[in-house]
Amino acid sequence: MRRKVWYLVAWLTLLTAGTFLLVTGCGKSQSQKAEDKYPEKQITYLITFDPGGQSDREARRQQPLLEKILGQKVIIDYKVGGGGAVGWSELARSKPDGYTIAGFNLPHIILQPMQQATGYKTEQIVPVALFQSTPLGLAVLKDSPYKTLEDFLNAAKQKPGEISIGGSGTFSGHQMGTLRLEKLTGTKFKYVPFTGSAPQMTAFLGGHVDAVFANSDDLVKQKDKIRILAFAGKERFEAFPDAPTFKEKGIDLVEAIDRGVAVPPGTPDNIIKKLEAAFLEIAKNPDIQAQMKKEGFVPIAMGHDECKAYIEKMTGIYKEIAAGLKN
Repeated sequence: MRRKVWYLVAWLTLLTAGTFLLVTGCGKSQSQKAEDKYPEKQITYLITFDPGGQSDREARRQQPLLEKILGQKVIIDYKVGGGGAVGWSELARSKPDGYTIAGFNLPHIILQPMQQATGYKTEQIVPVALFQSTPLGLAVLKDSPYKTLEDFLNAAKQKPGEISIGGSGTFSGHQMGTLRLEKLTGTKFKYVPFTGSAPQMTAFLGGHVDAVFANSDDLVKQKDKIRILAFAGKERFEAFPDAPTFKEKGIDLVEAIDRGVAVPPGTPDNIIKKLEAAFLEIAKNPDIQAQMKKEGFVPIAMGHDECKAYIEKMTGIYKEIAAGLKN
């Protein structure tokens, strides 16, 4: 009798274990199949700055091509505020299934969590690809009394905190450029943040700020109305060959805004790879690159792994810069 009971218990144990393996195996299989079929529905592409800005315009350029490559609708949705932090916080909280993606900016996603509570951490913005860059230029209107960088800096030293520089967002490359310029030249400006480059340039052209630290493409669009005092690039910018770099003027200031697209933390690798392939196909398209260059962008095509390494490198650099600014 005891032997029969023992056999029965053993049989039930094996049956239970087999059932568990079958159920969990099926679960994994179904989950894997869902990932393999990605995407099966529309994708929401969050833009964290105002309509009309660089992030929006690039997403609009990518949208029809993404839909063709991925075979699903791509919806542009705006989550504006906090210099991008509102949208990036939402991305960090989103379901990691590949159906919510967001444009992101460097150095914004590095600087913001470094300086204040933002609702997200840099490592929660998981990069898929980087596709464009805009070196920053310091510009005034053509009728400005400041004809050269020297004029501008001398006036700032005589009127500390009175001359205004407009930029896009806080704890952004634009504000960092302004702070670094102050630190390197012994000046003090009034930094005026806007919720995106479109309102920044509107205010500047309307005479509401004295100068702007602006993206290269915005400066190209307004080429006939402005004077470039200096570019924060490693070398002269092609569209403004006569404009000096800060380095040429003895000021070690290099600053640019890099843009890319990211997914929430925990997104499966095969979904990241599918999105990466789609965005890099667009970024490497010769016609797209030619359009970017004509508009004043610097095209880049950096995938997931390279992006992660680049962000880690830039985080180290900005930690040093931020510490230096506080000293």
